Amino acid sequence: MSYFSHGHAGRAIVLALTLIWFGPAANLNAGTLISPGTLDLIRKSAEPFRLSATRLDGGGLMEKWNGVERKLEDDMVQLALCDGDRERCVSPAALRFLAIVDTARAREGRARFGEINRAINLAIKATSDMAQYGQIDVWSPPLDTFASGAGDCEDYAIAKMVALRMAGVSTEDIRLVVLRDTLRGEDHAVVLARLEGHWLTLDNRRMAMIEDIDVRNHRPLFVISDSGVMRYDQQSPSASVARRASVPAVAANLAGPTIDVASSN
Repeated sequence: MSYFSHGHAGRAIVLALTLIWFGPAANLNAGTLISPGTLDLIRKSAEPFRLSATRLDGGGLMEKWNGVERKLEDDMVQLALCDGDRERCVSPAALRFLAIVDTARAREGRARFGEINRAINLAIKATSDMAQYGQIDVWSPPLDTFASGAGDCEDYAIAKMVALRMAGVSTEDIRLVVLRDTLRGEDHAVVLARLEGHWLTLDNRRMAMIEDIDVRNHRPLFVISDSGVMRYDQQSPSASVARRASVPAVAANLAGPTIDVASSN
């Protein structure tokens, strides 16, 4: 569908190409003396919660994320078109989303993260996938979520990932993390954004952001970035994880055919 006149489309499409950031990771090995194994260790140690993680080659969560990425490409094009010419934008959802991005762009550092966390938490009504779609575990791109005004934890998280990127935060400093809520006995998705070496948690259940090392009663299971999906290694817990009380076993293998993330939120 064409959203604008041809005079504006060229400029907006160029902008769109710069915003599509969910493609393959750059080849960081090229032209360096760092071995692939060493580079993997560097990446793992830099992940939130200070846990090592192993890249997934398949499974239910990988399939789920691949489906989200395909939808995100369409959203990013539409958002770029609207960002290039607000007056001709025909998507109210895109305009509402971009208003949040605009406010965040005007801020820096922690204030930028906090604005996105607060504004998206207020823009979306927490609703389970079963109540909204009659299905379990539907992951939606931001424009679908903003069009309905409702979603569950992973929908908040996906919207925050995109908003952070559009507000100028590097993809290297953004992660979507699936946690096991050990008190509620369910899985929960949040975004973590890195600022000066510290990972801050953007959670739809709270307005205040806390560091990963201060998260309690949650066990990190998976971490997702623009370079792929990884499973946390629970055999080498961080100090914060080790301090937690007994943790129940995960109810289902989340790398299997399906993943039900915090259906009740």
